Amino acid sequence: MNPFREQSRRLDEHLLNWQAMCPKPYDKHTVDPYTRTRVILMNGTEFENVWFSHQFSRHCPNNDLRRALALIRRSEQQQQKLIAALKPDDETLLEHTIGYEQLAVDLTAHLAKREPDQHVRDALNFALLEDFDHLYRYADFLDMEDGVHAEDLVGRYTEIMPARPTIAHHRYPFDSIKKPISSKTAAPETKLCVGIITAAEQQTMNYYMNVCAAYPTTPGRALYREIGMIEEQHVSQYGSLMDVNCTWLENLLMHQYTECYLYWSCYETESDPIIKPVWEHMLHIELSHLHEAAKLLQMEEGKEYQQVVGEGTFPAPLKLESNIDHVRSILAGTVQLTASREAYAPLEQLPQDAVFFRYQSIVNADVNDVSSHAVIEEYIRRNGQDYRYETAPNPIPALQDRKKDNTCVGRKAGAER
Repeated sequence: MNPFREQSRRLDEHLLNWQAMCPKPYDKHTVDPYTRTRVILMNGTEFENVWFSHQFSRHCPNNDLRRALALIRRSEQQQQKLIAALKPDDETLLEHTIGYEQLAVDLTAHLAKREPDQHVRDALNFALLEDFDHLYRYADFLDMEDGVHAEDLVGRYTEIMPARPTIAHHRYPFDSIKKPISSKTAAPETKLCVGIITAAEQQTMNYYMNVCAAYPTTPGRALYREIGMIEEQHVSQYGSLMDVNCTWLENLLMHQYTECYLYWSCYETESDPIIKPVWEHMLHIELSHLHEAAKLLQMEEGKEYQQVVGEGTFPAPLKLESNIDHVRSILAGTVQLTASREAYAPLEQLPQDAVFFRYQSIVNADVNDVSSHAVIEEYIRRNGQDYRYETAPNPIPALQDRKKDNTCVGRKAGAER
């Protein structure tokens, strides 16, 4: 599909009334896990577009252009409210969190498997292990708090077991900044990938930042606080990959193109007959946003959309599906990596005065104060062993012990054995 060749309507013809913004939510007991994750993904994508539009408007001296942005932004706000309403009110914060982490795992794995740029692929696979470990820790907390097994929520499509332990994710901020791509040379899949993963991780960061103040128990608040900090690192990492030389209007076009691609992908891959028409409706709205962005780019900068996205035909649809083999392969091969400026390095290669060790000594001075560790230790104390859903033993020998949470893997040389 090439969205630039599709018909579109006037922007204000897509504005919604209150009833239209209140669709029937999915049933949390019967929903396909990937329907839930698609809802989370598109909620985050709409938030990213609204946030970007506000920033653009605050840096733009042209009020005619700002008015055009305001109309697109209002429509995006309505779309975000509609999609957010698909989440049922009986789905708890923790249950919804499992959806966030399943999305993070299977979206990242899917993007990594098809990403042609090695630097971007390395960034995806590096953070993949961390989101995978977050899923494990939230799953144990969910079972401890509510007696709900996360394996049922993820449909057994995604394993639940430790990876690079969350305690090892805390790094000096300098190491989150990576080399940006160039839109002039990057493949279409790469340009889409960087925008998609940044929006998805940013939505996770925002959700955890809010929940850490709203969760009703102290251990829960602490867990969301800690993992929310890691998600901020991920947003910094992925955001630093974005092309820093694009103009505001080029970025506007890319944002709208990405949204069209994602809604088209959701429509093409959705199995729920009630939710599928929602994605089609959202795609039609986004086509008008995209065509308006292309018009603004031509009017204000004299550029055609092909100078930003190329010919415009979408690559294959983004598909959320099980990635167990890929995750296991990355876990087996990279669990001892940490970020080191623009690259990633085994702990064994870091000098003793590396900033990673300095930051760890400050933030994790006492491992017993680290909530992601304390949650697992408390679960083991109550139940004799941790909660997992595994299709085979963990590929890292040091992470196979279910009666003790490992705090050395990813932090100390040779700890994976």
